[in-house]
Amino acid sequence: MNLLRTFIFWSRWLQAPLYVGLIIAQGVYVYHFMIELAHLVVKTATIGETEIMLIVLGLIDVVMIANLLIMVIIGGYETFVSRLYKEDHPDHPEWLGHVNASTMKIKLSMALIGISSIHLLKTFINAPHLDEKTMQWQVIIHLTFVVSAVAMAYTDKLMQKPPH
Repeated sequence: MNLLRTFIFWSRWLQAPLYVGLIIAQGVYVYHFMIELAHLVVKTATIGETEIMLIVLGLIDVVMIANLLIMVIIGGYETFVSRLYKEDHPDHPEWLGHVNASTMKIKLSMALIGISSIHLLKTFINAPHLDEKTMQWQVIIHLTFVVSAVAMAYTDKLMQKPPH
């Protein structure tokens, strides 16, 4: 029985390669960001304000996804695999001190809403070039994210209430 418990406890380390994979994905996003930024700088004299805005929104989208990745990598590793023991480090993220599975879900859902909002804004700016059905589905998907986040936050609030 003790061997089984030890094996089950050890199994959390199987997630470590998944977090390494997300770090590699973060590198891909940095590369993508730099290419898009270079395109913006090179094209700046020949493109209009709308195209500049769409490119900048794309850059913001990449940054928000990168932030989401950091939350998942650091928060997930510390919550589910092992402590990082970096509390005394000057760059220690403030949010990491009080993160648990529940707060991570709320933070991730808020990040997804932010990313979805950027996509929706890009869609509205580019509306003359899109069909109505595409825009309708993007609004429905965004509202689904919002309703899901509100439901998760409400459920979390109910679960944290002290018993009467």
